[in-house]
Amino acid sequence: MHAAGAPIHRAEAVTRATLAYEVPRAIPVNETASHSLQLQPFSMEETSGSRRITRTAKRAAKTPRSVKRAVAVSRPPQIGSAAADWSRWPAGTVFRLLSTGQSYRVEDYGWALSGRNTIDLYMANQREMNSWGAREETIEILQWGDPRESLQFLRRHQDYKHIKRMVLELEGRNKEAATLR
Repeated sequence: MHAAGAPIHRAEAVTRATLAYEVPRAIPVNETASHSLQLQPFSMEETSGSRRITRTAKRAAKTPRSVKRAVAVSRPPQIGSAAADWSRWPAGTVFRLLSTGQSYRVEDYGWALSGRNTIDLYMANQREMNSWGAREETIEILQWGDPRESLQFLRRHQDYKHIKRMVLELEGRNKEAATLR
């Protein structure tokens, strides 16, 4: 089970960062903000009577060219684990909580979820679980799981009433499933 990444409180206003698999683009570096010495004007017509100004400074070791490039790289958001009734949200369904921007994938089921429109979110620790509590949230389905794969997996475990109910609903036998309360 995986906990989701940190909440994105304003998911619609997040600026797009360059993804790690995209071609990095060089971002120009402000050379005037450099800590190196300023260039002095040079003239071939200097007379011998002109003053010569000499400055000494410690030279830094030559830096590789890659240092002068800045690339913003973002990791894909951490997808958390969730449990649900697989007849409503098949295994592998990925959804996003609109309030936080966090994404979750349905990877588990439970007897208390069978026949209900309830999703349990996996949290990293007890404190996070308690602070989240039980609430109604609006979700956006990003990718539906495969009901056939869910059915194939659940058929091997029909010894339990809640699993038998999900199997019957996935097979379209809703009246029979309703009798298994």
